[in-house]
Amino acid sequence: MILDAVTFDQVPGVDRILRALEGRELPGRVKTELFASVFETNTNICDTADEAGAALAALRRASADAAAGEGLAIAAAGTHPSARPEVQPIVKEERYLTFLGYGGISVRRQGVQGLHVHVGMPSAEECWRCLDEILPWLPVVLALSANSPWFAGELTGMASNRAPVLAELPRAGVPPAFASYSEWEAWVERLVRLDVTAEYTRIWWDARPHPQLGTIEIRIPDQPTDVRLSAAFAALLQGLCAAALARNLPKRRALLGDRGRGDYVQNRWAASRFGPSAQLLHPDGTCVETASQLGLELLELVRPHVDALHGAAALSALAPERCEADLQRAFASPVAATADLARRTLV
Repeated sequence: MILDAVTFDQVPGVDRILRALEGRELPGRVKTELFASVFETNTNICDTADEAGAALAALRRASADAAAGEGLAIAAAGTHPSARPEVQPIVKEERYLTFLGYGGISVRRQGVQGLHVHVGMPSAEECWRCLDEILPWLPVVLALSANSPWFAGELTGMASNRAPVLAELPRAGVPPAFASYSEWEAWVERLVRLDVTAEYTRIWWDARPHPQLGTIEIRIPDQPTDVRLSAAFAALLQGLCAAALARNLPKRRALLGDRGRGDYVQNRWAASRFGPSAQLLHPDGTCVETASQLGLELLELVRPHVDALHGAAALSALAPERCEADLQRAFASPVAATADLARRTLV
């Protein structure tokens, strides 16, 4: 998010930051997003979570330097504590203007930021199998990443306001229970043929195949403020996908005729409301546990794969008993919360 360096208000300034970064060698890129008061950082392809974390930190430092030269500052979180999304200027690019024309107020409300992790897949069908197997664990990841308790100047009582706001978009939330990648592909092709959507990237599920990149794109986490947590969630999700591909995740023992989609909807809401203290249905469907307990279980499940992928150091920053929303809630005013976000964004 782009801030006035004195007031910490969210302000449009992406064009100035991008101009200041022109010609700099970076381990990725900085680009526009929907609102002119935010920017997106993309790493290059990375082999390890540590490499991704180092790239993100470098992109943040470069962006902060560019912002400072314009009298601006930056802050990373799932939402800006006081800004009203509906009044933020839209970037004047066709894709965003078309999106606004289609989605209306549901698009105007998308003043939210997330962490998207792409994990390379060996094949299309393995990608879909991986997606289906990791889905029950994604609400746990949301709970541990919750970092948007403020929305438009209020502590709403949600640990993640981002999650329900994101769900206002069309084709959002949990993917339907397609039986295979080819079923998903045929559905997307039919929607494009009928002019319902322009392409598959206009599907905003919490996780989706990204065939152009050969990845599964996991979009569930709130944007961390501490960049070390971005690396930690990258390590966690890379390890989770590796465990799924190796068929090392526990089987669902309960009879879940909808392949767990009903449980997912319940868990997604509870995770966004309560964070690590949320009571979640276990991914196997047999019991209820807190998100923090399931987080510990998830860490143990993926740890051998994370170790093999050289992500143990990155993963160590993750503590399932707390989330960054707790740090934001410690402040009585949104201005103080935003000042703290700006401080903690750069480490």
